[in-house]
Amino acid sequence: MTTYADPGAGGHWRATIAEAQAGDRQALEDLVAGWLPLVYNIVGRALDGHADVDDVVQETMLRAVDHLGSLRDPDSFRSWLVAIAMRQIRDRARRQTDRRPDEGLPPGESADFAELTILRLQLAGQRREVAEAVRWLDDEDRQLLSLWWLEVAGELTRRELAAAVGISRPHAAVRVQRVKERLEVSRGIVRALDGACPELRELTARWTGRPDSVWRKRLARHIRGCRYCGDAREPVVPAERLLAGIALVPVPAGFTISLVLGGKTAAAATGAASAGWSAKVLAALTKPAVAVTAGATLAAGGAYVVVRTPGEPPAHAAVVPTAASTSTAPPPPSRPASAPAAPPARSPAPSPSPSPSVTQEKTAPYGSVVDAVDHPPDPDTPPGALPQRPAAGVTSSGGPHATMNHRGDAVTLSGQGYVLVRWQISPQYRSGSLVMPTWTGLRGKLFHVASGGGRRMDDPVDGADGTATGMGAGSTGYAVLPAGAQQMWQNEYFYLAGTVVLTVNERGADYGLNVFPTTWDAVHKDVTSGPAQGVRRYGLVRDTGRDDTPVPQYVTRETPSDPATAPQRSDV
Repeated sequence: MTTYADPGAGGHWRATIAEAQAGDRQALEDLVAGWLPLVYNIVGRALDGHADVDDVVQETMLRAVDHLGSLRDPDSFRSWLVAIAMRQIRDRARRQTDRRPDEGLPPGESADFAELTILRLQLAGQRREVAEAVRWLDDEDRQLLSLWWLEVAGELTRRELAAAVGISRPHAAVRVQRVKERLEVSRGIVRALDGACPELRELTARWTGRPDSVWRKRLARHIRGCRYCGDAREPVVPAERLLAGIALVPVPAGFTISLVLGGKTAAAATGAASAGWSAKVLAALTKPAVAVTAGATLAAGGAYVVVRTPGEPPAHAAVVPTAASTSTAPPPPSRPASAPAAPPARSPAPSPSPSPSVTQEKTAPYGSVVDAVDHPPDPDTPPGALPQRPAAGVTSSGGPHATMNHRGDAVTLSGQGYVLVRWQISPQYRSGSLVMPTWTGLRGKLFHVASGGGRRMDDPVDGADGTATGMGAGSTGYAVLPAGAQQMWQNEYFYLAGTVVLTVNERGADYGLNVFPTTWDAVHKDVTSGPAQGVRRYGLVRDTGRDDTPVPQYVTRETPSDPATAPQRSDV
């Protein structure tokens, strides 16, 4: 049976938890990796494989890591972790309630966890029937069922189930019994739909095929009054006997958990870091083993984007929005007279440029304009207009959320569209000079179109010791850029029309990159969110809409054996 070790068995997990609380990085990594399957199964069943499963699991594990120091009794770790997962599930349910009807995902956009259970555990017969019946339960019932399923499978105790839901054990017994009754009704529906009752076929002629509470009640009424549908073809085995000893659904190979992202998780990651946790440990615990293929659906910055790989990259990136994009995207704001434009052309000898916001007199050919040392714009100055380039979509060999934290980690990006590279620097774990990431083997064109995330990495941030921590703190050291390198922002946005490989060359200061295929809408929203929305500064638009838009530093069409040897000035 594939499962985790019991925390009380031989004191194994008790010792690991204590070591992790003391700051042992390997112990923390073992702890999170060991309990990820349990959390994944709880959340997956409760949300029936909804696309938010990834986010809820990530938030659960991050909160557990962030608050691990507050856990006094290691033997209660499992119930404590499950309670965190259930809180995140309920928080997500409240957010869904507040969401406007037109903001929900269209049918078919989420993976069905019941189907995953059937396929990955190779369930058949009545076990398969139970898994399919879960689809007919309401959200609240599925949340409790996700715990009861694990209880009868030997993964949780009734005491832990009650604690996770926040009720007494007697109350938990009553609620579980009610869910079991509704599950049995749903099993009857699954059996009836597999049958050949002519009245049922007529009743379901106008049914969309999507289980819901209305049709559950309607079909249950029919089954109660139908001798054909109500006659079980074989003895019905109680669900708890079918589920006893069943394994956890394996975490999928392409599932990536990244606990050090920006946005709302940044504060928690910072808190974990101050407690002594490594950014490496908090990063991806499983890496995608299968590249995203053409026609796949990618999660990009919270939106879902259907992407395909174009046969050939276009000859140039013309700024002509398609009819579809024109109808769905908000009109870009007009560019203020003082807004940043293109940087100056590259001089033969590399020399720092005062700013990338000097407008060129003439359009330079592609590749002659590169990023250079720049000064931060005024944080209260809105960015210029962001041109909207054609976007058929970008596929990534790292999947929709690639996390790269070690020297040599790389991701291949292909297609036509926007890409977000999110920085996470950690000089508190290893300071020194940054060896920058490189873009190599470029075929087609690559532009650096915008910077966002609410801050540049050199913006001062109050540290725990009261010092400024823009690129580090005096008490722990600094991350230092190479001479002539452009200061990175939290989020850097690029436009690709072709193929390129992005490689992490970390050797000095500790840093990681998160890479997301994204959309023009997401870029526009990020860079135009300023201090009024609670972030430090507006973003910066670098895209001119022409081939004189900057290309990234450290980009080359060559494929060196060591990507860290790519020229500092772009070679395209």
